[in-house]
Amino acid sequence: MVTPDTFFGGAPEVNASAPGRVNLLGEHTDYNDGFMLPVATPQGTLVAMSRSGDDHFHFYSPNLDQTVTFARDGNAPQGYGSYIEGCIRLVQAEGIEVPPLRIYVDTNLPVGSGLSSSAALEVATLRAMRALLGFELDDVKLAQIAQRAEIEYAHVNCGIMDQMASSLADESNMLFIDARTLEHHLVPLPADTELIVIDSGVARTLAASKYNERRAECEEASRKLGVGALRDVTEPDSVETLPSPLRERARHVVQENLRVQEAAQGVSAERFGELMNASHFSLRDDYEVSIPELDALCDALRAAPGVLGARLTGAGFGGACVALCRKGQSNEAAATALAAYNHPDGRQGRILVPVPTEQKG
Repeated sequence: MVTPDTFFGGAPEVNASAPGRVNLLGEHTDYNDGFMLPVATPQGTLVAMSRSGDDHFHFYSPNLDQTVTFARDGNAPQGYGSYIEGCIRLVQAEGIEVPPLRIYVDTNLPVGSGLSSSAALEVATLRAMRALLGFELDDVKLAQIAQRAEIEYAHVNCGIMDQMASSLADESNMLFIDARTLEHHLVPLPADTELIVIDSGVARTLAASKYNERRAECEEASRKLGVGALRDVTEPDSVETLPSPLRERARHVVQENLRVQEAAQGVSAERFGELMNASHFSLRDDYEVSIPELDALCDALRAAPGVLGARLTGAGFGGACVALCRKGQSNEAAATALAAYNHPDGRQGRILVPVPTEQKG
């Protein structure tokens, strides 16, 4: 295994990090100009960086034990190197000179669990470049560049929620995001609650899922309804005039936006849990991005003591579930849910680090 000292021949010039995110409400709304409520995870990605001193870019990931090298005028091979190359090229497109770099990437985010390891990689890379090169791009601009890197270089036609969360979210409060205006502010979680996140044991990647298909269906639904985006639907019942599956896709997005807007105004813990449950059922039935393992895990969580609501988090097709619990009951709830979820048929869940919810002063 290559260490930072051996990779850089000493200490790197700069270090930067970015968190993953857990989304509580507002799934598949970001690319519809909608609203969302994520929180940052205590896990994240660390990027160490120095000028390379030669004419090549060099990336190394101890998690993969893999080195990527390409010439200044070349292209990175597909894989994690494409995300980093995208950040580099798009910073260059801002008129900023980027010399060849050595980049060491280390993460404790579980890849494939729906906690946005890709956005954390992009934002941490951009933060390290900003620290090393001294350019003045704010955190919203970094999120926008990170999103473009994922779309143009990793070929995932994503919205901007993950990148905004990695760049701006707080571990202790929800971040309300308006995907159209990028207006954002912190929103406290319901009083006397905490979160638990459990991995379903089913890994997924957006590029290999039907994520891009869902986006195309939403765009087609918007055209048929005569609106710029599903966020602009003012009469929720109007989506019922659409043919299937556009009707179901649009119904989810319209109702999910309403759930986020209600929650962001401040609701009781019990009501927030109800909104999370409704979100999962909509993702399962109308958006069709859940899988049996995620449904079973959410059912197990809802039946556990102290759980107010549970839903899949992330784009679906695998990954993790998040539950809102009464304060002090998340460990018992997780243990109870895992005992019910882990079966000989191969489903094996695991607790991801609980997200702290003590509000900051």
